[in-house]
This record gives sequence, C-alpha cells and structure tokens, in this order.
Amino acid sequence: MPSLLEYIPFLIEGSLWTLSLVALGLSLGFSLGLPIALMKFYGVKLDAYIWFMRGTPLVVLLSLLYWGVFPSFGVELGPFETSVIALGLRSSAYQSQIFLSALNSVDSGQIIAARSIGMRESQVVTYVLLPQALRISLPSWSNEYAIMLKDSSICFALGVMEILTRARYISVATDSALLPYLLAGVLFFSLTHAGTGALEIVYRRVKIKGTLGG
Repeated sequence: MPSLLEYIPFLIEGSLWTLSLVALGLSLGFSLGLPIALMKFYGVKLDAYIWFMRGTPLVVLLSLLYWGVFPSFGVELGPFETSVIALGLRSSAYQSQIFLSALNSVDSGQIIAARSIGMRESQVVTYVLLPQALRISLPSWSNEYAIMLKDSSICFALGVMEILTRARYISVATDSALLPYLLAGVLFFSLTHAGTGALEIVYRRVKIKGTLGG
C-alpha cells in the first residue's frame, strides 16, 4: 500500500488549485461587489440579488449552475470555471455589503465639500469615496478571504482538484482517513493565517488615522 509521504506533494499541489479558486473568486466578487455597493450607495435597490446570493448554500449554487443554468443555455463550463463563478457571485453579495458599509463611513462633509468646489459625481467617487472606502474595508475584506478559502473546499462536490478532493483520494489510496484530512486541515489553517496576516500588514500601511483603529 502506498505511503502517505508519497502523496504529500500531491496534496500540496492542491493548495495551488485552492488559491486559484480563492483569487479568481475574490476578483470576480470584487468586480461585481464594488459596483453593486456604489449603486446601493446612490439609492439603487438590489436587495433581491443580495438576499438570494447570501441565502443560497454554496453547494446548491454550484449544482444549480453546473447542472442547471449553464446546460440550459448550451454553455459548457468545467467544474473549475463553474466553481469560480459560483464563489464570485456569492462573494459579490458579501463584498457589496462590506464596501457599502465603508462608503457610508466616509465623512459626508468631505462629499459635500467636493461637490461645492465643482467636482462631478464621478470625481467625487474616484477621488473622495473610493480611496477611503477601499482602505476602510480591508479588515472586513480579510475576513471574506478567510471565509472564501474555507468555502472553496465545498467545490469538491464538482470534483475540483483542490485540497479536500485530494485528501479524499489519498485517504482511499492509503486506506487511512485521519492523517490525510489532518494535513488538509493544516494546509487550510496555514493558508488562512498567511493570507490574513499579509492583508493585516497591508492595512497597517494604508489605514486612515482615526478610523477603525487607525
């Protein structure tokens, strides 16, 4: 029977798939979540989308997209691509709330002052709102990274070769479940700690004095 040591590189390789899921999912969530937050900030109602994405379990969303929505429209996407889209859509709902809270925390006096000196609304957003809101949102965005990292394990339901899927293969090949899943847990913990730690360093460098511990 193969030794567990032989499969450690195979398991570690899964962390690259996991990080790819997280990086692409967060990027998609950001590209959708920030515009949604801005629209809500200016009074556009998008509550139904946010409620649906936040209220639908990820495994249901994965199944809905992979076996339902995409085939119905004749779109052929693999498990990895579908997982990125599902993670990104779900994250966009959470990120929109993160960014909306940050936008609302920007001093309204600055917005009024910017408008009073003749700034167009697009300039107010670009030069007043976003530079502050993005920095304010970093601690909460760090939490979203940690949540998505853990959520990425659910993508094993589609067979994506991330950490949990590989741990399952190893447990079958070695006829031992304890150590493969324990190592998978250690990998997830390490990636979470490293990622949130890096974002904390970034936040300390860019945080606004007097805001959220600044």
